[in-house]
Amino acid sequence: MVKKMTINGDIVDDDTAWMYNFFGMSCTSPKSVRDVLQDSDDDETIPEDLIVDISSGGGDVFAGSEIYTLLRNYKGKVVVNVYGMAASAASVIAMAGDEVNMSPTAQMMIHKAWSVNQGNADDHEHEAKVLDSIDQSIVNAYVDKTGLKRDDILQMMQNETWMTAQEAVDKGFANGIMFHNDDDDEDDTDDHEDALQVAAATHSIPKKDAVKKFMMLLHSDKAKETVKKQQNNSQNKPTSLYDKKLALLLNKNITEKEN
Repeated sequence: MVKKMTINGDIVDDDTAWMYNFFGMSCTSPKSVRDVLQDSDDDETIPEDLIVDISSGGGDVFAGSEIYTLLRNYKGKVVVNVYGMAASAASVIAMAGDEVNMSPTAQMMIHKAWSVNQGNADDHEHEAKVLDSIDQSIVNAYVDKTGLKRDDILQMMQNETWMTAQEAVDKGFANGIMFHNDDDDEDDTDDHEDALQVAAATHSIPKKDAVKKFMMLLHSDKAKETVKKQQNNSQNKPTSLYDKKLALLLNKNITEKEN
């Protein structure tokens, strides 16, 4: 038996994933990964192999770290297939594979963590230390997979390094190239090294406060709908004291917001 999961779209936390799903936007969150991993027989003597197909430009570093850890903790063999791109946080997730395969047309990208920050000089200095700490954590996943020196990987991250499938294999970030014929002449590897690297379109994950505002707006619309139902019901049948209080409270809050 083989278990499969797909990691695509932005890598986001569980709360933000709710908003993505509401609008039908692709994303992967720790919960979506946990749901797949938990959907198995805990009494199995031999755990299923897990195939993880990745095509993502990355996203939230902490959500990516959680997914990486979930995959590393999986008792069965984890095979990662990079279909289109494994960039940023998605490249960290890819490092969880016992075996990592790259499509010949795929790309992998690693870079230093970044964020949007506001505040005075002390705030920015603190944020710089936080980002440096995050970089030191991220590099652990790359070192564990590749065996490269920390300083070398940190330099690659600083340079925002994009790798073709062959380059990822040569540096130890991947184990093999999908659809690759082992009987091919070894000289063909030069063709991979000359492959053109094209930067992917940038993505922007909404800030936490933006997600909260959206949730409040959504709940406000639901509140208005509740009030309308309460008003319609009051015209047709008796309303309980609880319903009256609820309608009064919701109507008051809505009026205050509209004013």
